[in-house]
Amino acid sequence: MTQTDSPQADAPKATEAVEPVAAPAQGTHADGGEESDKKVDWFAELRGLALMLLAVLAFHSLVAKPFYIPSTSMMPTLWVGDRLVVSKYPYGWSWASASFHMLPRGDWRVWPATPEYGDIVIPVHPQRDEDYIKRVVALPGDTIEVRDGRIILNGELVTREIVPPVRIPFEPELLCDNGPCLSAFEPYKVREANGAQFYEPPTYRETLPNGATYLVIDHEDQPLDNFGPLTIPEGHVFAMGDNRDESADSRAPAEARGLGGAIPLENIGGRAEFITFSLDGSTTWNPVSWFSSMRGARAWSTLRPPIAERTAPSQ
Repeated sequence: MTQTDSPQADAPKATEAVEPVAAPAQGTHADGGEESDKKVDWFAELRGLALMLLAVLAFHSLVAKPFYIPSTSMMPTLWVGDRLVVSKYPYGWSWASASFHMLPRGDWRVWPATPEYGDIVIPVHPQRDEDYIKRVVALPGDTIEVRDGRIILNGELVTREIVPPVRIPFEPELLCDNGPCLSAFEPYKVREANGAQFYEPPTYRETLPNGATYLVIDHEDQPLDNFGPLTIPEGHVFAMGDNRDESADSRAPAEARGLGGAIPLENIGGRAEFITFSLDGSTTWNPVSWFSSMRGARAWSTLRPPIAERTAPSQ
């Protein structure tokens, strides 16, 4: 761009007088506003944290809560290391619904309902604030008896048929955990040509009167193979573990860590719904192991038993 021959072209440029700007006084901004030097409102922060914790506690007590499986009592349905979701509302709410068992025991229930045959429930031990997980096999008014490991319900043998053994991976980290453990299956360990090891314990398929069907393991003779007969009182159910020889359930007295007979419905804190993920026990501080220890095939497996057509009881 060329300079034009205008009268202003040769005129000297005017300069603006610039007044020095004083530095803002301490405690004020350059625009004249006061500096925001507010302290953290710790009361508000703690209140927000408390409200968030109360919301989580309410959700876990009223809607759903995650659970971890530490024992083999529900194999082959549930494995040690399974993480699952338990819904809190199917049978109403009681003192057993509250997380951490914060409420005193009582016989009250809100919006009560009765479990169905085959439901996997979370009963609380009758003497200790300890959650169990078992399967409902008898309802109020039923008469249950166990003979030689077979369930007799209202005078009829529950249908049970032999099926191919389940394959449970050999996982050394889970051999024992202060209770029933995988080492009980040691006589049934098999090794494949590629070196992989599995347990293949005797497996059966049981079918209850409503058609709920599921697998059980029964591999030895033991005292709990014979029980009853017992008539289930109103407002109670009878529950057993799927791993019949490694389960302290309604067949076992409370003093022997069992559930001491029929379970009051107010002692049931929820129903197991599905597995979220499962770990084989090899997890360490190394992030790589967080993935390698995953049992991917078990994730999102439903825990509601399928319903089969009722057939004549097997002898």
